[in-house]
Amino acid sequence: MSTTICQVMGFIVSSLGVAGCIVSTAMDTWSTQDLYDNPVTAVFQYQGLWRSCVRQSSGFTECRPYFTILGLPAMFQAVRALMIVGIVLGILGLLVCVFALKCIHIGSMENSAKANMTLTSGIMFIVAGLCAITGVSVFANMLVTNFWMSTANMYQGMQNVQNRYTFGSALFVGWVAGGLALVGGIMMCLACKGLIPEESRYKAVSYNASGRNISYRTGPYKVGSGYEPETKTRKGAGYEEAPRSEDGRRSYPSKYDYV
Repeated sequence: MSTTICQVMGFIVSSLGVAGCIVSTAMDTWSTQDLYDNPVTAVFQYQGLWRSCVRQSSGFTECRPYFTILGLPAMFQAVRALMIVGIVLGILGLLVCVFALKCIHIGSMENSAKANMTLTSGIMFIVAGLCAITGVSVFANMLVTNFWMSTANMYQGMQNVQNRYTFGSALFVGWVAGGLALVGGIMMCLACKGLIPEESRYKAVSYNASGRNISYRTGPYKVGSGYEPETKTRKGAGYEEAPRSEDGRRSYPSKYDYV
């Protein structure tokens, strides 16, 4: 029962994590404009992985997608790739996990096959969570670097004032989603141990009979290999046993001795 509960809970937590990764990737608020020095502004800017948006004080919002791929920074493209890989692995893990649930019976599938599928889905969830956490962390590091560079330029008295960007809500959603996928994958790996059949754990154990239970028959029997020729002795009139030589062998007369 505990194995089933652990498996179902791991499936639910992992599903929430994968859904959170999808939502985080699609959100446009990965970075938002910092309003610390200018709380009152007519234009508010925020950016996502796929487009940048501008919201005016009148409530009108205009978003523009990134029409270039090669013009974007390499780290930005790496974040995109990590999030997409995490989503793909998470969806595949969910498909495998559905068929591996112990509470769902499909044909004559054995528990050993379900244990292997549960372990596979758990590993997929763990890798998906790590990809999401890594991608969000890399993007956050980029924001921190650009923020302090813009701050240093402002304090140096440069004429062109640059907009500073800070963490958006999509980053926190991605961190939480990656953590949920990671925890769900660990729970699935723990549930795999309970699905292994008991007889498969003791296949290598052999039992030897005790020596006190073995009975031996005693008697005037000669133990042989079964390949010795049987010798028949003939005793009667006119029969004389051949004399033996010094080495114990019998010597028989040759045909020349009767001539």
